[in-house]
Amino acid sequence: MSKSLLEQLPGIVAAGKRQAAQILEQLEGRNRVTLQTRELVIPSRDTAGIDIFRQAAHEQGGDIADDGQLNRLIYGDNLLAMAALLAGDEDTPSLRGKVDLIYIDPPFDSKADYRTKITLPGTTIEQRPTVLEQFAYSDTWADGTASYLAMITPRLVLMRELLADTGSIYVHLDWHVAHYVKIVLDEVFGRSTFLNEIVWKRSPFAGSSKARSKKLPVNHDLIFSYAKGPGYHFQHQYEEYSEDYKARFKYFDGVGYYRKTLLKTYSAATAARLKEEGRWIDPIKPGAYPSYKQYLHESKGKQLEDIWGEEFELLDADADEENVWEDVNAANPMAKERMGYATQKPLVLLERIIAASCPTGGLVADFFGGSGTTAAAAERLGRRWVVSDLGKPAAMITRKRLIDQDAKPFLYQAIGDYQVEQARSTLGRSFRVGDLAKVVLDLFGALPLPPEDNVNGSLGRMPSSRTLVFADSPSKLTTVSTLRRAQGYRDSKLGGFDKVIVLGWNFSAGIGQDIAALNDSHLEVLVIPPDLLDRLKKKGADKLASKVRFASLQYLQASIASRKSVGDGEELRVDLCNYVLLSPEAINLDERNRDSLRHVMNAEPLALIEYWAVDPDYDGEVFRSVWQDYRGNTENDNDPLRVVTSAQLQLPRREGARRVCVRAVDVFGFESEVVVDGVEVE
Repeated sequence: MSKSLLEQLPGIVAAGKRQAAQILEQLEGRNRVTLQTRELVIPSRDTAGIDIFRQAAHEQGGDIADDGQLNRLIYGDNLLAMAALLAGDEDTPSLRGKVDLIYIDPPFDSKADYRTKITLPGTTIEQRPTVLEQFAYSDTWADGTASYLAMITPRLVLMRELLADTGSIYVHLDWHVAHYVKIVLDEVFGRSTFLNEIVWKRSPFAGSSKARSKKLPVNHDLIFSYAKGPGYHFQHQYEEYSEDYKARFKYFDGVGYYRKTLLKTYSAATAARLKEEGRWIDPIKPGAYPSYKQYLHESKGKQLEDIWGEEFELLDADADEENVWEDVNAANPMAKERMGYATQKPLVLLERIIAASCPTGGLVADFFGGSGTTAAAAERLGRRWVVSDLGKPAAMITRKRLIDQDAKPFLYQAIGDYQVEQARSTLGRSFRVGDLAKVVLDLFGALPLPPEDNVNGSLGRMPSSRTLVFADSPSKLTTVSTLRRAQGYRDSKLGGFDKVIVLGWNFSAGIGQDIAALNDSHLEVLVIPPDLLDRLKKKGADKLASKVRFASLQYLQASIASRKSVGDGEELRVDLCNYVLLSPEAINLDERNRDSLRHVMNAEPLALIEYWAVDPDYDGEVFRSVWQDYRGNTENDNDPLRVVTSAQLQLPRREGARRVCVRAVDVFGFESEVVVDGVEVE
């Protein structure tokens, strides 16, 4: 007979603590997890007439450099993201004990449909989650609530390590798992640090008739708050008084509206002070109590309690900036803040939490970032933020949302060695590159070359053909040097081969340009599925052999149309020319949606671009985007389904040639870029 959840819980918590302890032990070692900066985003949807470099430097108080103060949007597994934040690196300090507030809203419905609808010109495509995301969700719910608790426990331990001694955490859950997670929170943070169980009524409506037919309709979430220690930061928040309450202040004396409040006990000093202030009111009848003037404008409002969103009427969010809040209901589907994200929480909910538990200028973190509401709220309230999410759609939505909000410059980062970390998890901490290469070659259908001709076990040949296959390492970038080395293997190994196929995990910037420049029809470059190691861990190589698809590399074409002197500056015009999508077969679509995608690919390939940005002075290391456009930014072209295909940047004058980098992200989250060197003034 299987154990009950109650019987399993001590073992789940113990295993989660051990997993977190192992991660903490590796923070200082050579195998520590790092973050790779993909982009320094300097929001500017229209640079006309703006010296964007000077403006951004002014906002940051000097040169734009990451001293640990820049906000961060991180794509990847939050367990690895937290490990990297705890470890720090040579450029940014560790955040251990530095985070003032953590809010998380982890997925808590095992039956949720995580499909993403992508609207393209003439069609709507339904994309299932990437396999990486699918395995994350299936892992979370493989054994029901027990799996969920196994997922959340080590993450909560790492969150506690990130929190400052004055920090606190808010965990947003619903009825599926809330009370089980409460036990884990008690164990990780301590029962004595529990602050509140906040009941959030999501909607003023009672739910569907089906929901009401057999039980009371469920219409609330729970938010548990815990402190790191006794000296936690907290500031009371206030709701605006109801109209009925304000109507009681019916008298007016030139100072303001007031009501008469009886004084049943008072000292002579109090009476003297009230008379001096003109607030004393003599009793009407002998022997009755006196009263004083209680002014409406002197009250902050009704002190916030632990039940939120009980009223339907919504007030103007900008009505009061003195920490007086409207009631919090789920974001209206038609509201401007809606990002089309299924589990999006209302902005005012996060503003309320941040204002209460994070000091001005403090640091807020959210490791299940979703649509970026935490980052958007922190930005509005003058707090710093770190947000991560495993889903590419979430990362894209958050980046666009912050640009649209004219946020301060922020970093977009990814797990630097994600495949290496997954290889260690799948094959052991001391895995050898050759072991992994052999697995990849087997899945591709290649036979290994004899040991004496096999470089690190990375070379194989296709049966019954003269085709060589080279499987690159997950710990390296596949660069033009890699391709030239593969060409050399093709020409020299076993008397020479007719063709070589390179299988790579991670590719250098501009690899598409490099492939075109080599102009070698006997060289093919394919992408190893980024989720391959997760799939191997779950199913094993035998069951995957017929299902793994190695995709062709996506490729962006862009050109510099002109660079001209204009006044005391210059104007740079950049044009998008073409985009070749990664093989549609590698995207998680059914056949109908795949056919629709092929039609758009052939008819209008640039309609697949979700976001693109320009760095006019690329240093080869950090991509600094000072101009961006994205689908939905109708201020540029009034077309929500397409990006503009030409960028005009107004820049300060610069002597000599520019090195321009153009980066694009397609609607599925795949990135590609083009680097153009030697751009001179006309």
